[in-house]
Amino acid sequence: MKETTVEIIKICDRHADRLNWAMTQLKKHIPFTGQTLKQINDVELAILDQFSTRFAKLQDLMGAKLFPAVLEITKEPGELKAFIDKLYRLEKIGAIASADDWLLMREARNTFSHDYPDDQELQAAMLNALYELAAQLLAVLSGIKIFIAPYFK
Repeated sequence: MKETTVEIIKICDRHADRLNWAMTQLKKHIPFTGQTLKQINDVELAILDQFSTRFAKLQDLMGAKLFPAVLEITKEPGELKAFIDKLYRLEKIGAIASADDWLLMREARNTFSHDYPDDQELQAAMLNALYELAAQLLAVLSGIKIFIAPYFK
């Protein structure tokens, strides 16, 4: 299981590195406005796509693979079938700071994935929120890596 977890973390790190790069590129536009979105060029649009894609991929991978791997490595008792139960157990053992924050990130990501081409102010507001949450997502990954490090000694 440890080898699998190492592979999962490598993929998470790849998504995190690319998400971080996109965030750095977009920083000059923060906070976004409807007007800002009207003026971005094709390269900046591609970076926005990279940002949203990497956020989603990282969050999906962490939820689907990394969180269950952490629970397995820590030998948490009981079978937790519901994702929410896994989140609360991860919070209880200190692997993540807040299950509720994770759910908020998930909700924001799902909202952002819907396209609102006619409402650029709404798009800008969602993008600004997702940008803030991306920093939290990266912090969760960092915290998990620190949390599980003793299990790899």
